[in-house]
Amino acid sequence: MDDQQREVSGPLAGIRVLDLSRVLAGPYCSMILGDLGADVIKVERPGSGDDTRAWGPPWAGTESAYYLSANRNKRSLTLNLKEPEAQEIVRDLAKQCDVVVENFRAGSLERMGIGYEQLSQVNPALVWVTISGYGRRGPDADKPGYDFVVQGESGIMAITGDVDGEPMKVGVAIVDVTTALYAAIAALAALREREHSGKGQRVDANLYASALGWLINVASNHLVSGQPARRYGNAHANIVPYQTFKARDKYMSIAVGTDRQFRDLCKIIGNEALADDERFATNSARVENREELVAILQAAFEQKDAEEWLTACREAIIPSGPIQTVEEALAAPQTQALGMVQELPHPTAGTVKLTGIPFELSRTPAEIRMPPPTLGQHTDEILTELAGRTPEQIADLRARGVI
Repeated sequence: MDDQQREVSGPLAGIRVLDLSRVLAGPYCSMILGDLGADVIKVERPGSGDDTRAWGPPWAGTESAYYLSANRNKRSLTLNLKEPEAQEIVRDLAKQCDVVVENFRAGSLERMGIGYEQLSQVNPALVWVTISGYGRRGPDADKPGYDFVVQGESGIMAITGDVDGEPMKVGVAIVDVTTALYAAIAALAALREREHSGKGQRVDANLYASALGWLINVASNHLVSGQPARRYGNAHANIVPYQTFKARDKYMSIAVGTDRQFRDLCKIIGNEALADDERFATNSARVENREELVAILQAAFEQKDAEEWLTACREAIIPSGPIQTVEEALAAPQTQALGMVQELPHPTAGTVKLTGIPFELSRTPAEIRMPPPTLGQHTDEILTELAGRTPEQIADLRARGVI
């Protein structure tokens, strides 16, 4: 391991992760652990690697932008897991790892002799993170999971999009990302518990349960009322006004969460009497009379440009903001202040830009130590350092397609 990799001070320094996952949910989970200081070993198929390596354009050199988004702070090892010698290498690595992350079809790793039960025998302290589409029980347990499909099945698409429009997915693979977050949280909890028991355990996270979990208040509204959830477009089911409005020049978002904020908004638009109107004086009344109030506000907002309204809202401490493009958001001063766009040197692409780490620790900060690896970049290094293979053995493995 090079000097940059040795000098790890993050909160997970000393933790080693064997990442057998691919595509997004698993790799994003292991990347979070890597950002926090863990040594992540990404196992990939020889020749092709993670599926997302081919998901371009756009490309940075020979690397797809999609692959780059979820694979920093990792070392890449190529193994043909169908080969017995590759399976033996996995067993050797598992003895020295703290966490395994995998998203194979149920039973696949077990048939190769490197499933949870088999590897936990060689390392009882292993925390094993399985990410699947639908979990390990129930009628859909064997179905492959895809973010887009689960967005539809979980009800998310039914509540997303225009009120009278077709069902609409979220613009990013939010179910994959949320599952990765849940999986990382659970893995950290299992590592914490291991400090007391000395034992590892299995962590199961799946796309379907994750999507249901982040329905939050929408699910609660239905469970409490028995009423079907419906689509509100850019509005809120329980708070009014809390949505986008069209100013004279462009769209903006206004999020009035309290009666005080509503009264201040009425002053800004020059209609203070609106705040005393019994139809709108409280949030519950505003929800009941949503359409009438929104029409009044929209007519007022059309009289001035968005920046005038947003400046007045900022001065009155009313939550609000412009509707920005992705390009505008990534170039915004606040984005730069938070370090949410980072440039890293890359062995084949020159320099790559990545989104930054979206949280901070004051004493043991997370950091981007390494760019996403090229395919098999660290194979020899890992096999020598952790699996005890000699240069001659490594050359033989490579010649026979094991690595």
